[in-house]
Amino acid sequence: MKGNLDFLEKQYFGLNKTSLARRMVLSILCFFAYYWRVHNGKSGDLYFFIGISIIVFSILLFFILHFKTQVTNNSIILDGLWTARRVKININNIISVNKIKYSNYLFNYAVYNLHVKGKIHFYTRGADALELIDKDGLTYLIGSQKADELEKIIKKNLN
Repeated sequence: MKGNLDFLEKQYFGLNKTSLARRMVLSILCFFAYYWRVHNGKSGDLYFFIGISIIVFSILLFFILHFKTQVTNNSIILDGLWTARRVKININNIISVNKIKYSNYLFNYAVYNLHVKGKIHFYTRGADALELIDKDGLTYLIGSQKADELEKIIKKNLN
């Protein structure tokens, strides 16, 4: 990619609290079922292997990129998973940048380019997000672990 890279953040699927908690609960239930079946004189090997498989799958998800946020050449580039379209936001079209709390919920699902109630959501994990409003009235919510740094770089490029 040509030009200077002002900001880069990669967010991975395996680090989302909702998905991770769901997978860990399922694997623990499999291990409990295995324990119960073995102590009642029945074979529970299948439950044990399913529990191990869920844990291995969870570890593999730590290395699968959900989306990448880049700020370069007066644009914000959000590059998603394999089949997702690349979203490019021109910084010159942005009229306001605010750091907000992404959601009031404890668990949030990972989303990429989700249009809900007039806002376009990009989120994998974390509590903070940037709310960007452009000249056309579109509102982008970009979840980030480095929201302060991203906000500072975008505001610097706005001026």
